[in-house]
Amino acid sequence: MADSVTADLSIPERASARRTPPLAGLHGGSGVARLTAAAPATRLSLRAKPETVEALGSALGLALPTTPKGSASANRRHALWLGPDEWLVIDEAGADLMASLSGVSGLFSATDISHRNTAILLEGPGAATALNSGCPQDLSLRAFPIGACSRTVFGKSEVVLYRTAEDAFRVECWRSFSPYVFGLLAEGAEDAGA
Repeated sequence: MADSVTADLSIPERASARRTPPLAGLHGGSGVARLTAAAPATRLSLRAKPETVEALGSALGLALPTTPKGSASANRRHALWLGPDEWLVIDEAGADLMASLSGVSGLFSATDISHRNTAILLEGPGAATALNSGCPQDLSLRAFPIGACSRTVFGKSEVVLYRTAEDAFRVECWRSFSPYVFGLLAEGAEDAGA
């Protein structure tokens, strides 16, 4: 008679990695331009044909902007227009944006870039001056009003700027460039305060 063999077929516990925010604990700037690391957020790079835009906006709970520099916000969720068929969607509450889009039919592409990007918050009366230390864009309120956004450069890094108030910006950048962007912004903020 053969020996019986028993196997443990239980499912092992799922291992999960916890990512440390790249700028955790950093702050800087001056009395006129303060920098802080933004809290982790969920982000999507979204591309869509015009006929799908309304359905995507409905699923996300906000109308996707369709004009240059346009943005839309609702319940700590932001949709930033980056091009005729491209948006950056940010959910500060960390909601599952991919799940929100699961029932949408039509032609679109959604890529979760939550772990690729991070953000720096820049506030104060010298915020635009600090940004202009490395960004050639006109950030006057007339040219770049509250709610305006754009993909541009800051120093040698691509960033997405989003003006959240008269004297406040959200600077989205890739994690790998975030120490560089933060350091250059801190220098610009110190110069703005001089």
